[in-house]
Amino acid sequence: MGRIGEIIGIDFVISTGDNFYGSGLKNEHDPKFTESFTRIYTAKSLQRQWYSVLGNHDYRGNVIAQLSPALKKRDNRWLCWRSFVVDAGVAEIFFVDTTPFVLSYWDPNSSVKHDWRDLALNKSSATWKVVVGHHGIKSAGYHGDTAELLMHLLPVLQANDVDFYVNGHDHCLQHIEDTNSKLQFFTSGAGSKAWRGYTGGLKRPDLKFYYDGQGFMSVQLGHSNANISFHDINDK
Repeated sequence: MGRIGEIIGIDFVISTGDNFYGSGLKNEHDPKFTESFTRIYTAKSLQRQWYSVLGNHDYRGNVIAQLSPALKKRDNRWLCWRSFVVDAGVAEIFFVDTTPFVLSYWDPNSSVKHDWRDLALNKSSATWKVVVGHHGIKSAGYHGDTAELLMHLLPVLQANDVDFYVNGHDHCLQHIEDTNSKLQFFTSGAGSKAWRGYTGGLKRPDLKFYYDGQGFMSVQLGHSNANISFHDINDK
């Protein structure tokens, strides 16, 4: 990551959730923050702002700790909120906390209901509209498509001409095309726990790329072009 970051001159880094595997942080003083973030991403090119969304494994710990300003005092690169928007000039990036969408995470006896607010997508005039969440809307990986996101989030993205949806959750790298809009789905969840060997989704016709191994994704956006690349741990 550090070498690619230096070559392309990155402006920031995005984490697609499950930031601290496998049970999030215990509190804002948890040493796992230093061990799994500060001491790992030490390359000069990675000393940029990090924007992170929450994943389901983060919810197994203390979610409030990850959202705490105290973590930014420990490492000023860190920023994690539930849902937020980043104006990146030529692009606007909309970060969504997707875990509350998924019904299987909820206690069936609970009376709590989640609320998802307008992401202001319809107000955006950016050249590129990018939405980032942890769970895949469409995926050829082990977890497959997320029914709740297909029902509630996908129509919003299609109606607002979103260009890219970027997610983690499945521990692989993949690219899927939407058959009903210009929307492209990219999975970059291969930071760890990869090489699962799952092949059940590889025959789907909308799948353009799939790699069952560790790696990451880089994105370069211009006014009239986009360069999206997948990189494995051998920099191929």
